[in-house]
Amino acid sequence: MATDSLLSKRFNKLLIANRGEIAMRILRACHELGISTVAVYSDADRNALHVRYAHEAYHIGPSPARDSYLRMDKIIEVAQRSGAEAIHPGYGFLSERAEFAQMCVDNGLMFIGPPPEAIRIMGDKQTARETAVAAGVPVVPGGSGETDEELIEAAKSVGFPLLVKASAGGGGKGMRPVHKAADLPGALAAARREAKAAFGDGTVYLERLIENGRHIEIQVLADMHGNVIHLGERECSLQRRHQKVIEESPSFVVDEELRQRMGAVAVAAAQAVDYVSAGTIEFLLDRDKNFYFLEMNTRVQVEHPITELVTGVDIVQEQLRIARGRRLRFKQEDIKMKGWAIECRINAEDPYNNYLPSTGMITVSRVPTGPGVRVDTGVFPGYEITPYYDSMISKLICYGETRGEAILRMRRALEEYRIMGVKTNIPFHQHMMDSHRFLTGQFDTRFVEERFKMSDREAPLTMEAAILATLMAHQQGQHASQIVAPGERDVSNWKWYSRWERLRN
Repeated sequence: MATDSLLSKRFNKLLIANRGEIAMRILRACHELGISTVAVYSDADRNALHVRYAHEAYHIGPSPARDSYLRMDKIIEVAQRSGAEAIHPGYGFLSERAEFAQMCVDNGLMFIGPPPEAIRIMGDKQTARETAVAAGVPVVPGGSGETDEELIEAAKSVGFPLLVKASAGGGGKGMRPVHKAADLPGALAAARREAKAAFGDGTVYLERLIENGRHIEIQVLADMHGNVIHLGERECSLQRRHQKVIEESPSFVVDEELRQRMGAVAVAAAQAVDYVSAGTIEFLLDRDKNFYFLEMNTRVQVEHPITELVTGVDIVQEQLRIARGRRLRFKQEDIKMKGWAIECRINAEDPYNNYLPSTGMITVSRVPTGPGVRVDTGVFPGYEITPYYDSMISKLICYGETRGEAILRMRRALEEYRIMGVKTNIPFHQHMMDSHRFLTGQFDTRFVEERFKMSDREAPLTMEAAILATLMAHQQGQHASQIVAPGERDVSNWKWYSRWERLRN
């Protein structure tokens, strides 16, 4: 349970220790609540949107994250210099660093997130597994050991196929699938090297690989008074290289009974570490609908908007209210999931060239609007995509009363979205929205990498989609000769846009 000193903490000025769309998301929540804001920025982000939007902004170093957004000392210094009383870390960077959370506490700053000890316990995957087991939470069978020899021995009881996973960090780094014993030594060495480079910790452990599984996560909220609730599930199985690319809520395969069981387990896991703030419990769901604890993300998730849309709960504002010592405004019985929401991560990458990152200046950025469409972004015309940070340009989120309506709106929104100057993965998302397997919910965590190809573009399967495309063409004033077939248009969103401009002129 949180201490009385934390319960009585109040703040009116907050520093956002992040950049891009999540910095903008936090800034907007603060402005709505009347909280003054402080932004930090690197050389590369001198003209970034979050710098312009905040009440104050401070330079913290060169472009590489290790020299700026990962500099805990500089961020604490800016907070003290600016008079900020709290720090929101967003996601990524320092958001799951227990050391940083502790530094905030030691310097009299409110850390918008869980207590340092909760981050420490859930941040180490082996410790998190042990904590989950003690709380009665089902976990994927696994094994551990300090040396490669001990891990090779443990693999005999875990069984193959299995995963070698980094104990620290996430995002697919330090992770290697192994299908036979002969490949295990090499996978251990590679995973250790990658984990050491990414997290400064080469510790790894083993986990049985559950094939054809689905990645389901449960959003939780916990206040400083012992109240914990869940906000239902998100379907996050569509991944590439262990990175989520499309998420939706609710899940196609989770019914109300399973939702409540998973939600109760997620709440128990959060209570086991005296959790406070927003967090996410991630599960693997097998073909028989058995679910297993994977890990806990002790921060706000990239995909939190879809939960906000189907529950009506502003998760970032709730984080801020909780940090101010407020009790949760909702009880579990108040949470009702209504409608359907889908999120597509719009990245600067070339889906026709092995998703190679694309850098350069964005010359045109026309975001889609209209009923049920939300775009969270930090870019604008003239913004430069650099190699220093991840390639995400925006999050395109569409809501509908049904999954079908959400998909139709996403198709429209993707068609409207215009980005020039860099290549994007918009064609990938268009392709996925037309995929028979996606439409019918027949996918798992390996679907994108093993059974999905950009060259196999399918035509839209519904009459509604054809009608929608015709209406869009009419609204845009296009002549019939300018309307191209899906396969041709999908050569690239930015190429098609250029063609449309030339024809119009």
